[in-house]
Amino acid sequence: MVTDFYDRLSPFYHLIFQDWEESIEWQGKVFDELIRNEWGDVTTILDVACGIGTQSLGLAGKGYRVTGSDLSASAIHRAKREARERKLSIDFSVADMREAFSHHRSTFDILLACDNAIPHLLSDAEILRACEQFYQCLRPDGGCIITLRDYDRFERSGTRVEPYGMKIIDGVKHIIFQVWEFKGMVYDLAMYFISDDGSTRGETRIFRTQYYSVSVDRVVSLMESVGFRDVQRNDDVFYQPVITARK
Repeated sequence: MVTDFYDRLSPFYHLIFQDWEESIEWQGKVFDELIRNEWGDVTTILDVACGIGTQSLGLAGKGYRVTGSDLSASAIHRAKREARERKLSIDFSVADMREAFSHHRSTFDILLACDNAIPHLLSDAEILRACEQFYQCLRPDGGCIITLRDYDRFERSGTRVEPYGMKIIDGVKHIIFQVWEFKGMVYDLAMYFISDDGSTRGETRIFRTQYYSVSVDRVVSLMESVGFRDVQRNDDVFYQPVITARK
């Protein structure tokens, strides 16, 4: 379900942002500053949930040697195209984050898993498996950076509608929102993209997946259990809570 979600979503993913190009630049700046403050002068980054390249492109633009992987072949195809258009050298490939070290077989200074990628793993056991792979992907004293929603802010029951707003491109209005339907800690998500060209027809696309509404504290605990140290939460860096940790 996750692969199909992002394979179908990848041509439209940039519409989630008010200005994707601006977000690439901003996120590159945010994570560059975080990395320099926490780990100093490092060079290699592995982005294990790179999607169409939002963080990878921004950080490569800051001079890092970036390797990116994602479960979605369509997202990787677009990320490669976006990198070529920007004349950035990034090694992109298709891989499941739960097999990160098995796939990359190398160690890095920094590992990223951003934009609520971890909660696509639908149990503690699956997150633990991913964290074990993350740990192996890092050199000694290397850093892990994870961002995810603060699910403790939400009632984990019933149905929620989460608006993403509207943007106009070439005269077409794009209205985006999500519908969450909880079934315990796991919820079904439907993302709606409505394109209104002013006619009476328009077009609606619906993308479906599932998430595990795991708490930030639980992810911190799972990271510590595989050996990560100095695991900390920061709510003042990004639009989601940021977890940082050292190997």
